[in-house]
Formats: sequence, C-alpha cells, structure tokens
Amino acid sequence: MIEVNSISFRYREDWALQDISFRVEKGEFVGVIGPNGSGKTTLLKILYRLLSPQKGEILFELAPIKRMERADIAKRIAVVAQETHLLFPFSVLETVLMGRSPYLGQLMFESEKDLEIAKKAMEWTNILPFSERPMDELSGGERKRVFIARALAQEPEVFLLDEPTANLDIHHQIDFLDLILTLNRERGLTIVMASHDMNIASEFCDRLILLRGGRIYKMGTPEEVITKENIESVYGCEVWIDQNPISGMPRISLLKKGGH
Repeated sequence: MIEVNSISFRYREDWALQDISFRVEKGEFVGVIGPNGSGKTTLLKILYRLLSPQKGEILFELAPIKRMERADIAKRIAVVAQETHLLFPFSVLETVLMGRSPYLGQLMFESEKDLEIAKKAMEWTNILPFSERPMDELSGGERKRVFIARALAQEPEVFLLDEPTANLDIHHQIDFLDLILTLNRERGLTIVMASHDMNIASEFCDRLILLRGGRIYKMGTPEEVITKENIESVYGCEVWIDQNPISGMPRISLLKKGGH
C-alpha cells in the first residue's frame, strides 16, 4: 500500500532522515521506534505530505504521493497527532464532523450522510453519549477517542499515529490500543504508529522499524528488532529483554546503572 523509496530529508544543513526505504502492506500494523531526534515524527509528516523529501519518493498504491491532491490524500490517509490543539471550544460532534471536510466543496455544509458517518464513528469509539460536550471539558483519554473518531469520519484506508499513548494512564492506553487493534483487525485499516514505548510497539505491531540518527538501523518482526544488542546499541544504555509470559513477545526492562 505504501512504498518508501530512498527518501532523505533535512530541515537545514543536517539530514533528519537519510536513505529510508520500506514498504507497508495493506492491513499491516507497523511501528516506528527510536530515540528522541531519530526522525520518527518527521517520517510520519513525510508520509502525509506535510513535508516533502529532498531525495527519493513515496508511492501510495503505486502512485507518487506528491502528485495526489491534498483532498484525495485526506480521504485515504488520516493522522492522529501527538498533540492536537483546537482554537475554539468546539463540541465533540463538531470536532468529529471536521473529518468530513475533504468531501465538502467550498461553501458546502455537512449533509445527513456526513452526520450519519460522524455518528457511526462516535459509536465505534464510545463517545456518542457526550457528543454535545465541549472538547475542553474532556479528559485526555476522551479527547484521544474524539480525534480517532474524527479520523474515522474521513473513511481512510491508512492511519498514521504519532505517539498516540503519550500522556495517557495505563487504563486509557489499553482502551485506546484495543480500539486501534480492532480497527486494524476488523476493518482492515493499515496503521503506521510512531511510539517511544517499545513494549507497546512489541505487543501490538506486526513489524517494527528501528531508527537511529535518521537511518533505519533494523527492520523486521518484534522478535527480530527488539534484541538486547539492537536496543543497547541504538539507545546507549543497558537493558534486560525477556518474553512477556502471556503473549510471548519481547519485553524490555530498564536496569539501574552499575546494576544497583
């Protein structure tokens, strides 16, 4: 579905990403991990064409994404950013309806069909009961669900998630990730998720891309990527890696320096 061919990007002199190549198949759940400054968020912005690489190209279903209209991209690719700020106290319903904007022409208003799609998205994310509440009255977990519903209202084929569990307690993390996994498994959504939490990435993703200094250090299954050697080399600290006793997936534990 997505093919990234030798892309490189820089903001100024230094390259933020260098010679990045990978493919994401339809229905895959791919995680992008790596230290701060390794290029995770930059990569997601390039996938959505918020940034354009100086080298290389990205294909979406074999078509160069740089030739696609922005409205067409928004119909097929949805983004849930790490931080989303609203300038006005919109209601939950108003916020979710924003996801229908790629389908509306200039000066057009939402139709009954748009309203129906938005309500279905709110039902799916369990936020319909407070559709009239202002966004600034919601908890962090509730707001995340609203932004997922807004993305669902776009009726996309691909979700790009940037640190989606940041600032959520473990209860809301589990709720959020279960919802994302359900969308992936039952609705066939293709998902690319950038995350600092390697244990979450290991548990939920089919494949992982480990970045270091703007380059791909390792790519493969969680078992292939999350090894003691890889993580210690990329992060520069000692870790303990074993298997989650329930799922069998790799699990990382931090160690005090000096072992004390």
